[in-house]
Amino acid sequence: MSRLSLKSVLRFLSLAALAGLIISLLLTVPLRWLNPPTTAFILLDSNARSADMRAHWTPLSEIAASMPIAVVASEDQRFPTHFGFDFSSIWQALHDNNGPMRGASTISQQLSKNLYLWSGRSLFRKGIEAWFTLLIELTWPKERILEVYLNVVEFGPGVYGVGQASETFFNKPASQLTRFEASVLAAVLPNPKQLSAQRPSTYVYRRAHDIRTAIRYLGGPSYLAGIR
Repeated sequence: MSRLSLKSVLRFLSLAALAGLIISLLLTVPLRWLNPPTTAFILLDSNARSADMRAHWTPLSEIAASMPIAVVASEDQRFPTHFGFDFSSIWQALHDNNGPMRGASTISQQLSKNLYLWSGRSLFRKGIEAWFTLLIELTWPKERILEVYLNVVEFGPGVYGVGQASETFFNKPASQLTRFEASVLAAVLPNPKQLSAQRPSTYVYRRAHDIRTAIRYLGGPSYLAGIR
C-alpha cells in the first residue's frame, strides 16, 4: 500500500471514529435530562408500546424507596461504588459452575442494552454495550441511571417500567409499592417473560425473600442515600 493510500485510510478511520463518538454522545448525553421516547427492546417487542412507557414514567422521587434498593439488592449490589463494571462479579461468574457471565451485568450495562441494543452474547454486541455503559457512567449521575433503568426495564411481557408494572400487577402507583411487592418485581427481572409478578411461582417467592434479606444486609434504602 502506498503512503498516500495509507494516509487516506487513516484519515477515513479517524473521521469514522469521530463521527461514531459524536453520534454516541448525541444518543446518551441528552438523556441525562430528557426521558427516552422509547428503547431498542420496546421497538423489538411486538407486545409493547412506547406510548405506555412514556405515559407511566415515574420520577425517582415518586417511586417507593423500597423499589430502587430491591433492584440494587437483586441485580447489582455494588451499584453505588462501581464505574459501570463490576469486575469482581464478572470474575466470580466466569468461575461459577452455573456458567459464565451469570449475574455479572451491572445495572448500567443492562440499561445500555435496553436503551440501544438487542439480546445476544456476541463479542461485537458486548463491545457496543461496554462503550455505551462507559458513556452513561461518564455523563449521568447515579440517581439518573437508576431512574431511567427503573422506567425502561421489562417486568413482564409487554410491561416496561415500574410505573406500568405497579399499575398492571398491583393496581397502584409506584409510590405506594410495599417492600414485599418491590421484592417480587425485582425477583422477576432475570427473566420477565417467564417469571410472573402477578402470579408468583415458588421460585419467585423464594427469590423475593432472598432479596428482602439482602436489603436488610445492605442497610435498607439508606444504602442509596449518598448516590449522585
